[in-house]
Amino acid sequence: MDNLSDALEKLKLASKDSATDSVDSCLDCLLKALANNHTEASVKIQEMGVLTMLPILLTPQSSCTPKVANIIAELAKNEFMRGPCVEAGLIPPLIQLLTSADQEVLLQTGRALGNICYDSHEGRSAVDLAGGAQIVAEHIKSLSQNTDPENEKLLTVFCGMLMNYSNDNDSLQAQLISMGVIPTLVKLLGIHSHNIALTEMCLIAFGNLAELESSKEQFASTNIAEELVHLFQKQTEHEKKEMIFEVLAPLAENDVIKLQLVEAGLVECLLEVVAQTVDGEREEDIAQLKTSSDLMVLLLLGDESMQKLFEGGKGSVFQRVLSWIPSHNHQLQLAGALAIANFARNDGNCIHMVDTGIVQKLLELLDRHVDEGNVTVQHAALSALRNLAIPVVNKSKMLSAGVADVVLKFLQSEMPPVQFKLLGTLRMLIDTQAEAADQLGTNGKLVERLVEWCEAKDHAGVMGESNRLLSALIRHSKSKEVVKTVIQGGGVKHLVTMATSEHMIMQNEALVALGLIAALDLVAAEKDFVGSSLVSVLHKLLLDERSAPEIKYNSMILICAVMGSEPLHKEVQSLAFIDVVSKLRAHENKTVSHQASLTEQRLTAQS
Repeated sequence: MDNLSDALEKLKLASKDSATDSVDSCLDCLLKALANNHTEASVKIQEMGVLTMLPILLTPQSSCTPKVANIIAELAKNEFMRGPCVEAGLIPPLIQLLTSADQEVLLQTGRALGNICYDSHEGRSAVDLAGGAQIVAEHIKSLSQNTDPENEKLLTVFCGMLMNYSNDNDSLQAQLISMGVIPTLVKLLGIHSHNIALTEMCLIAFGNLAELESSKEQFASTNIAEELVHLFQKQTEHEKKEMIFEVLAPLAENDVIKLQLVEAGLVECLLEVVAQTVDGEREEDIAQLKTSSDLMVLLLLGDESMQKLFEGGKGSVFQRVLSWIPSHNHQLQLAGALAIANFARNDGNCIHMVDTGIVQKLLELLDRHVDEGNVTVQHAALSALRNLAIPVVNKSKMLSAGVADVVLKFLQSEMPPVQFKLLGTLRMLIDTQAEAADQLGTNGKLVERLVEWCEAKDHAGVMGESNRLLSALIRHSKSKEVVKTVIQGGGVKHLVTMATSEHMIMQNEALVALGLIAALDLVAAEKDFVGSSLVSVLHKLLLDERSAPEIKYNSMILICAVMGSEPLHKEVQSLAFIDVVSKLRAHENKTVSHQASLTEQRLTAQS
């Protein structure tokens, strides 16, 4: 350290005299000290005020310049030195050096700027202010075709500098995107794929930039999909594959890029990874299996990419994914069920899959998880069944296959995501299926559980679906026995509350169900109708100008239906319904105005 102190003193004197030889030897001493004890030497250099002298030594003409830039790069490896480097005014002269034609000067300058920017707000702001990123981006563009090893080293440093400059900073990343950095980096990946260091730097850059939504359009206009798939095919090491996966995942969120990746052959690569790792017990095998099967499911979220892989139900990819469902591996079971749910996004696919026996595979999978209880697999398999049950022609086939019975086995689940999908699946199954609605609607345990979930205020989705299923059981069965079961189970008050929902479709479903209850068993429902202030709710719905025509129409139908009950009739009279209804005779909707006339006649006749 004494040698260092001497060198620093000499440097102070020499820099004033601009004696190149003595400056040079002092700089060598500094570099040696930094190599021996990085932190201590950095502290000493700062304490002796040498930083403020370095700008003078950063002149394009001086032969010492690369060494000075190298020293700054080494100093800035320490977090505590980055701020002082900015304060010492090192950024502007470093940026000026970027115009140099000397490769060594450019290399060390790129390193210095990159290290100062690393995790440093001050460093990035100073480089931004001096316009450094633009110059570096232009250098990368002009040097991109040159495959000389020294040039590739410089490109790696420049790419690293831009990454340190923009990492975790949305506005600086957006700035790089607007400079057109993405197409340049994609070209680099293609031209320099043999260079491991440069390739990795490009991948890190893509990983950062791909998180930004505005980058996707630029990526989609390049051949990034082909380049990444080509690179992936060459990899044998787990870490390298993981790096590519980290870029693929955010890019594959874009539907255009999904299709490009499918066309570039990514799916075949993923299936190969699955085949290689499915029986592996190493952590990296398990990680690769999860990443590749998850990515596969993500690719199926795009309509075009999904349809391309479905190939009318004859596609080899579709068949391979089907084989995952009976697998012993939970991750593959999950991915297989999610993939089926994604394939089941249009009626044609759903009908084909039900006709080719997929329902049985999903039921067998669910049966395996009643006791094993893997919640994610349960949720995924129920999602697939719910989607498959949407086309009308599938409902009776799925009911005959015993879907409702298997789904009911999960009625005791305490997991809201499973409860939500279970409810949705049953609701889809009974739509237009009177017999099934009757059978389920008279199942006391099911109705009891629905009423319980109608109060699940912490889980709005479960609460909403429970109400909708309760209403659907009545609407599709039109059965007095179902109505009786719902009344006895305490479901009426929930349907009255549902009629006040902010969602018109739910309001309407509730009103139709309540109308059926009133028509089929008014005597049994009377007490609940009074207790839940049904008449008051209907009065508000008719008064509310925002109520849709269907809501007004069904509210009036319900008013007429409850007039046979003395206590409800009294409530109707006390709220002066005639005034509200008579105004609705002038409603622009003909169905509403006609029903208003009929309702007014009914109210007048019974007043």
